[in-house]
Amino acid sequence: MLKALVLDWAGTVVDHGSRAPMGAFVRAFAHFGVTVSIADARGPMGMAKRDHIATLMALPHVAAAWQEAQGSAPDEAAIDKLLAVFEPMNIAAIRDHADIIPGALEAIAWARARGMKIGSTTGYTRPIMAELMPLAAAAGYAPDHVVCAGDLAEGRPGPLMMWHAMSALGIWPAHTVVKVDDTPPGIGEGVNAGTWTIGLALTGNICGLSAAELAVLPEAERAPVRARAEAEMRAAGADMVIDSIADLPKALEAIEVLLARGERPGGSYQAS
Repeated sequence: MLKALVLDWAGTVVDHGSRAPMGAFVRAFAHFGVTVSIADARGPMGMAKRDHIATLMALPHVAAAWQEAQGSAPDEAAIDKLLAVFEPMNIAAIRDHADIIPGALEAIAWARARGMKIGSTTGYTRPIMAELMPLAAAAGYAPDHVVCAGDLAEGRPGPLMMWHAMSALGIWPAHTVVKVDDTPPGIGEGVNAGTWTIGLALTGNICGLSAAELAVLPEAERAPVRARAEAEMRAAGADMVIDSIADLPKALEAIEVLLARGERPGGSYQAS
């Protein structure tokens, strides 16, 4: 009954903890004499990178720091200037953060074996993806279609990238499509497009830990991280929340049970 998966990239299929963009944002602002915290940098994650920068610059303490360091208030030209520095930094960081998240290839192969097409959307720009896609392909992941930030007039959480992916894949109606993402804006694009949405709690931006760091995190510390991530994903409208893409098959089976009962996206469901 499900016809397609549309997957995010960093924090979903590659780059456990979504570390590449976070570090690049911090370094890009530092290049202009402005300090942004890791929490600041992660806040708008999932948005198109120019929109992400604009959101950070609109934070009062960041705007004040920019004014002090650069002698003028941040404006559209400042956003473009910072993006021009950020993009090559993110491209360089990709090379160290392109590992496939454990269980991703197996989950995607499981979906393909059931006849599902694999699309993707991302907050990354085309130049960033030009670096990442060959690395992912060499590791065994090549989706059927990729939509990047900047390809369309509006990015996340708007639905245009999702609709574009569905059109390119030749898939409809929306309730036969599942969007999987680790950020609220990425969940939002699925919600706004009318698809099922599955949030990832422990491999992405909200948790922020590498696979090695997560592996040694005691359950007593992992539980509140999971709870916070689930709360943010549910608030964004996620139909389900799972720990990682490795848990995707059971979630997709649960959605097919819901579809068979006549359920549609827009509820709060459990994967098992």
